[in-house]
Amino acid sequence: MNNSVQLVLRQIPSVNKILQDSVMKSMIADYGEKLVKISINSVLGGIKSNILNGLVDNIPNYDDIVNQIKVEVNSKALPSLRKVINGTGIILHTNLGRASLPENVLNQMQRIASGYSNLEFDLETGKRGSRYAHVAGLISKITGAEDAVVVNNNAAAVMLVLSTLASKGDVVISRGELVEIGGSFRVPEIITSTGGNLVEVGTTNKTHLNDYAEKINEETTALLKVHTSNYKVIGFTEGVSTQELHQLAKENNLPLIVDLGSGLLVDLSKYINYKEPTVQEMVKNSDIVTFSGDKLLGGPQIGVIAGKKKYIDKIKKNQLLRALRVDKLTLSSLEIILREYYLKDEKELLASIPVLKKLTESSDNLEQKAKDLLTILKANDKLNLKIIEDYSEVGGGSLPGLELPTYLVAIKAEGVSINKLESRLRKIDIPIIGRTIKDYFCLDLRTIEENEYEIIKDELCRITSN
Repeated sequence: MNNSVQLVLRQIPSVNKILQDSVMKSMIADYGEKLVKISINSVLGGIKSNILNGLVDNIPNYDDIVNQIKVEVNSKALPSLRKVINGTGIILHTNLGRASLPENVLNQMQRIASGYSNLEFDLETGKRGSRYAHVAGLISKITGAEDAVVVNNNAAAVMLVLSTLASKGDVVISRGELVEIGGSFRVPEIITSTGGNLVEVGTTNKTHLNDYAEKINEETTALLKVHTSNYKVIGFTEGVSTQELHQLAKENNLPLIVDLGSGLLVDLSKYINYKEPTVQEMVKNSDIVTFSGDKLLGGPQIGVIAGKKKYIDKIKKNQLLRALRVDKLTLSSLEIILREYYLKDEKELLASIPVLKKLTESSDNLEQKAKDLLTILKANDKLNLKIIEDYSEVGGGSLPGLELPTYLVAIKAEGVSINKLESRLRKIDIPIIGRTIKDYFCLDLRTIEENEYEIIKDELCRITSN
């Protein structure tokens, strides 16, 4: 290290000196001394590293260093997982947490989280109870299943079912249903990882009932049908209905397992141009059905296993169940969501479950929301604004190909490039995530709440005023 570099390094203010600064004392009062010290060391360490690597020849002035520390403190004070405003129009955006929950669910979760609960305590008998009892009865009443159990997601549900019912024999499945879901999670690997032997039948585009029948033998332990909820095969295609498969399974004393995935509990075909099978339909024509809670059901991340009691009883005895069990907060939120389905009629459900509301919201409502947001943003004369028509997506591996007509507010900010605008909105306390269309930053009103308009206005004002 030469003398000139040493001289520059000696000019870096000490941690103790900065701690005596009035601005830092104020930060310590707000955030605590430990966080402020960590932030000071981080900023000073960065300055030192830049000097040693020859990236800069001198240090920033003292006020700039203090401002850098302030930014660092504010950044480190924020939790990593936090609320965002979803302006993408993707209703079940996996990266943004999928289904949003109703207010009454949040209230119940707070009550359960803030104290003790009867998670595994039977209030009638005063003895140990089952955590699944809080939701199993509701699932049965809503779906028609004899019994049910829940685990932490649908992938876990499928693995648990196969591990219990098909771990030492052939699992027969159509070649066209060997799907992959997020994170390279593939059905063939699930089957083999649980000890089953994968037996493919039919072709990618066509499978007939006789294809299944020809592969059934004394080694067969289950028939598996996977609903292609995250893609569609169109054209010259043919498949076997669950009714036909269920009859074939009965004739051979085998369970028919259906991985439904999306978990729809209400027939939405009268509201949207799409026919998706409901859980109730699948329960009626199978022995075991698995589905997600945080997709079209509109609840927390869980995997539901519903069906015949004799199979559910076996699943409950599987040691894997304990490793995959859900916690009290998940169960409390799921129970409230299920109570909504059990106690409310269809019209009330579409208004109370956020996912269903977003899926069925009318174009007229969305247009009015876009006009309302535009009016609020027009107060900022440094914004170039317009309303455009486009399409929303469902996302989350649900209702593939469905395009929902929507309205977006398109934004350009004076003196701020579209990339810079997108980046800055992504890095604020409550990040605003949108999409870019023809050099405009766009916000889809289908996934934006009215109470978020003022946040959007304030953040755009901050960006355009700097």
